[in-house]
Amino acid sequence: MKHSKFLALGAAAALAVGLAGCAPSAPEPGESSGSTGPSDETISIGTTTDVVNFNPVLGNSRTDSWITNLMYPHLLSISDDGTKEAHVATDWGYVDDTTGFYEIRDDLTWSDGEPLTAEDVAWTLNAVKRDQAPGTFYGQLGNLDTATAVSDTRVELTLTQPDSSIIEEIGFWGVVVPKHVFDPQGSIAEFANDGSDGGWVGMGPFIMSDFQVGQHYTLERVEDYPLVDGGVPGPAEVVYRVYPDVNTEILALQSGEIDVIANALPPAQVEQLSNTDGLQVIEAPGLGYAHLVYNMDKPDLAKTEVRQALAHAVDYEAIRTVVLQGQAVSTGSSALMPVLAKYYDESVTEYEFDPEKSRELMEKAGYTADAGGNFPVSFRLIYSLQDSVTSQWAQMVKDSAAEAGITIELQGTERNTYLSQTSEGDYDIYAGNFAIMDDPVTNFALSYLPGGAINYTHVDDSDLNALIEEGMVTFDEDDKISIMREANKIVHEQVYDNIMYTQNLFFAASDEWAGFISKPSELLSIVNPLSLASAHPVE
Repeated sequence: MKHSKFLALGAAAALAVGLAGCAPSAPEPGESSGSTGPSDETISIGTTTDVVNFNPVLGNSRTDSWITNLMYPHLLSISDDGTKEAHVATDWGYVDDTTGFYEIRDDLTWSDGEPLTAEDVAWTLNAVKRDQAPGTFYGQLGNLDTATAVSDTRVELTLTQPDSSIIEEIGFWGVVVPKHVFDPQGSIAEFANDGSDGGWVGMGPFIMSDFQVGQHYTLERVEDYPLVDGGVPGPAEVVYRVYPDVNTEILALQSGEIDVIANALPPAQVEQLSNTDGLQVIEAPGLGYAHLVYNMDKPDLAKTEVRQALAHAVDYEAIRTVVLQGQAVSTGSSALMPVLAKYYDESVTEYEFDPEKSRELMEKAGYTADAGGNFPVSFRLIYSLQDSVTSQWAQMVKDSAAEAGITIELQGTERNTYLSQTSEGDYDIYAGNFAIMDDPVTNFALSYLPGGAINYTHVDDSDLNALIEEGMVTFDEDDKISIMREANKIVHEQVYDNIMYTQNLFFAASDEWAGFISKPSELLSIVNPLSLASAHPVE
């Protein structure tokens, strides 16, 4: 069969090599997770930002996802070897070139007692597509024509063209919301879902009961949650507490004020906290990367030589050694990371740190340095002050660029301002992190196609566009790999994305709690729904 599930799983399966030896995998429903059952305890978790949006189809920040993921389910989850696994969906794949499907569980109910059916799944997909709800979820729906509930447990998706990635990507990134709650609100893109109209209705291990911006977000246990062993989550409550930065979170953890830090630990803190009595440090593999993106809407940065000059003005090895404490690896300045073993191309190598080469490229671009050796241009680099790692290496980027006579002005802001600047294209250089790169074709489409949800470079390259679009409709795995490698070479040569490194992630928790189930990435880590539902106090 041409379009088998095996082929659709190809990209995710490629992650397996790089993830060997990681945390334990999630149990299948009904399989023991080692939980001692429900308790009366509250588990408190530290975060550094407030919720920007309670609507799960819109929320795009980590805190948004951490909290709404506890209330709204995804069709698929991801295992410790990077492959997609069942969650609400029990089976998925393709009927033919342009028809995909999900089979979903028949034992799930929303928190108000209404059953969760295939109609909820189909309605969510169609509403996000219809109302163009901005965010990663909508970005996955480019080739979706319509979704139809053909029974209470089966959804079929009609595609506008063959797409070998869309079924797994929608299943993993998209959420399901209750049609009977969201439909009466009008546009799904404009519904705040802030609980002001009678509270929240969800299908997760916990449901929001109270919050105070800047202080806390409190979620109560849902007594019937079939996706966890025993059917009842362990903690009675989950409380996310807001702190100004991760260092304050660490102090709160050490004092017993909180039990878990949701954010990945700063590299310099990992060894110390690993040796601290009363704490445990849990590793999760990184599936994303840190990167610098140059805004091509700016005339200077539209010049290839300028982007190349900036790429050669970064001391990557120093950043990984000094800031990441050796807990990060080079991707070879490649958007196809080594963890994607089948796609990784060793012929694509990291940009060499070479200030003199940067100067030559700037001169080739038409700039003349002054008597002090500085070129008559400067670039504003934005980053989030809540991201302590990026905050550190942003200064190193500025310092190394100065060696090449290139001026970089740093603009660190609180995260919500940073997200606003990002969405408005208000930057010359964007410094940030791509949390999960789980499927090359999909992520290239989102990052480099015109209108892509995370096309922060604002690139529109006809040759690159053609390769990505060809990759999207190619089901033969070898052909797809070859196509994506060619696309990656264009991204690398033209510096449409400057991939800095992939970081292995570490998370801290009190050793008075056990049962966590770690999953790849900071987005899921030990605060994913199954993990928190499985957590229990140590007796």
